[in-house]
Amino acid sequence: MMSRTTFKLFTLAVLLAGGALVSAQQPLLPSVPPKQFGGSVTPAFEGWYDNADGTHSFLIGYFSRNTDAEIEVPIGSANHFEPGNPDMGQPTHFLTGRRYGMFVYTMPKEFAKQQKLKWVLTVNGVTATVPFYMSPDYNLSPFTSSEESAGGGYNLPPVLRFASSGPSFAGPAATVANAITRTASVSVPLTLDAWADDDAKYSSGASGPMRTAPPPVNLTWSKYRGPGTVTFAQARPKLEALKGGQPNEAYSGTAATTAVFSAPGDYLLHVTANDYSGNGGGGSGCCWTNAMVKVTVSGGTATTTGDR
Repeated sequence: MMSRTTFKLFTLAVLLAGGALVSAQQPLLPSVPPKQFGGSVTPAFEGWYDNADGTHSFLIGYFSRNTDAEIEVPIGSANHFEPGNPDMGQPTHFLTGRRYGMFVYTMPKEFAKQQKLKWVLTVNGVTATVPFYMSPDYNLSPFTSSEESAGGGYNLPPVLRFASSGPSFAGPAATVANAITRTASVSVPLTLDAWADDDAKYSSGASGPMRTAPPPVNLTWSKYRGPGTVTFAQARPKLEALKGGQPNEAYSGTAATTAVFSAPGDYLLHVTANDYSGNGGGGSGCCWTNAMVKVTVSGGTATTTGDR
């Protein structure tokens, strides 16, 4: 299990490695400051973990040096994995700043520790390549915290659902394959409902009380793939508490927002549920949850399908 400090150092090391494997018309260093637009995007390897069936999952994010511009990079020569299938569920729409553990890709149990998988990403003329492999130093435990919480026990990721009694998601394990499905129409708002449960545990480092507690869970919606623009009424809708609301008090909440699509086609939406540990688990590798919603957009009347 990777400690909080080790994880932070490792994340930095990966970004440095990404810089070392960058090619461009002019030199690019990892310390190049962000800018409004025209910046590069570097893949980020958060780490890997074993699954109960013997397979292995790589947890992957990215760092965009753009502060204002969101960028489209379709699957192809500028956005692909190698060797093998170029499409391993990576985004084609890149948000600004650092985005932790946006998706996972699961390798078969036969994948050897010496084997490497690479994400090659070219943005604004700069190509960054980051290798992923199962080094013991990169091993994560994203489904339970490595530090005991201030109230006792260990923090777990929020549990996220898109129907009150629908399938649930827990942990940073978003994939295209496990996306729920919806249908919508161009320019017609699609309602996106979400329910979240959380243990409201947290780690303070000294087991001290939380002086000013934020909401136990925060949601962030974003476009992940798709041919047109997606406009959210609230990309970070506030959850209404159904139960709890204080640290170490079991919490349940619900929130809704809408999304409007500018063009027909197939889209993937991404949602992240952060608990008290914050973005990227505060550097610990735990505890947040993400999931995807596949939306088929046409010119007809907006409808919704089942949960799968």
